[in-house]
Amino acid sequence: MHRYRFLLSPQWVILTVVAIALIPTMIKLGFWQQHRYEERTARNNLVSAALHAKPVPVEQLSSPGHAVTRTEKYRTVTATGTFDTARTEVVRRRTNANGDVGYHVLTPFVLTDGKVLLVNRGWVPADGTQTAFPKIPAPPAGRTTISGRLMADETTAASGIKNIKGLPDRMVMLIDSTAEAHRLGAQVLGGYMEQTAPASKGGSPEQISDPGTEDAPLNYAYMIQWWLFAAAVPVGWWFLLRREIRDQEEAAAAPQPKENEPAAV
Repeated sequence: MHRYRFLLSPQWVILTVVAIALIPTMIKLGFWQQHRYEERTARNNLVSAALHAKPVPVEQLSSPGHAVTRTEKYRTVTATGTFDTARTEVVRRRTNANGDVGYHVLTPFVLTDGKVLLVNRGWVPADGTQTAFPKIPAPPAGRTTISGRLMADETTAASGIKNIKGLPDRMVMLIDSTAEAHRLGAQVLGGYMEQTAPASKGGSPEQISDPGTEDAPLNYAYMIQWWLFAAAVPVGWWFLLRREIRDQEEAAAAPQPKENEPAAV
């Protein structure tokens, strides 16, 4: 066993300990990427199913105080009523598809039974310091039918957006149906609609784009990559071990200079 005595050297002890620690770490990272892959795949499937589901009246999915569920989110809903333009608000610090900062236009939509649906009509650019209320093209007047994606109320936890108080009049940071019910003094349906039809005249407000899909295959590739790394560690350690043994055997087999015989220069 003397040929393996070098394994007790500090260099090989450190190398072995590091290798032993890396293997379970890389395996765990692979399982974490697998979890992310499954999460993203499930979300993509939910979004696709919702977007391709048959449109239904918004009252079938939401009601005052209702919390929009994961399976209801992005469902196409329709509503018939009248826009209450006088009580329009804007949602601050929102970007469009080009990354420009502006506002989302939030207009109450009074349904035929008197309940209110919050409608995000789209994006408009900010005006200077973002404290002045922007110019917003008017929606269709009178009774009309609209359609769009049903969305859940926004929260700081889900969006990362801080709900700042003391904002200029008619400006908010988050779309919250409960807060809007207090402001409007009305029965407001839970969640809100991202309007997709009819299209705005002249393209303003700018329509919010469809939700994109998350890159689940990338997480799958990372999962395989981490597990391949974990498998490569013992293979690499064994390769270094064999090389060390070979080098020692070659050194032992090399002819040694005789005693009192000067070494070759």
